[in-house]
Amino acid sequence: MSLASRCLMSLNNKILKNATRLPSPWYVSAHSKTTKTRVQPEYFEERSKDHEKYGGDPEQPHKLHIVTRIKSPKGRPYWEKNIVKYLGLQKANTPVIHKNTPAVNHQLKFVKHLVRIQPLKTPYGLPDEHDMANTYINTKGELIVCRLLKPEPPKAIDS
Repeated sequence: MSLASRCLMSLNNKILKNATRLPSPWYVSAHSKTTKTRVQPEYFEERSKDHEKYGGDPEQPHKLHIVTRIKSPKGRPYWEKNIVKYLGLQKANTPVIHKNTPAVNHQLKFVKHLVRIQPLKTPYGLPDEHDMANTYINTKGELIVCRLLKPEPPKAIDS
C-alpha cells in the first residue's frame, strides 16, 4: 500500500472512534424498561362527548349494524370482493343487517371504504312475532314497529 492510502485509513479509523455511536432501532436499553414513560398528557384526556353523532354510548354499544354498500368493488383486490360477497352486499344501496360482533367488525374493517355502517336503533322496542310484517327501517337507521291494535275484551254490563 502506498503511504497516502495508509494515512487515509488511519484518519478514517480516528474519525470513526471519535464519532458518537447511534443506537440501533431494535436495541432497547434496560434503563428505558424501568423508568417512567414520557407519554404526552393529551393521550390521557377524557374522550369527547360526541357519541350521539356516532350512534350512542360506548358503555352500551348497539347490537346490530345496518351495512349498505355505497361503492363498487370493481378494481379492488380479490379479498375485498370476497368479503363484500360474504357479507351479502352484492347489490348497491341495499341495506343488510349484521350483528355487532368482533368477527363481523373485523370483516367490515377491510371494506369500510366501500360501505356505510349505521347502528340499528329501536326507539319503539323490538317487535313481537305478529308485528314483524309491519316493521320497516327508515333512513335514519331506526326500526319502526307499527303495532297492531288488539281489541279489548268485552266488559260485563252491571244493571
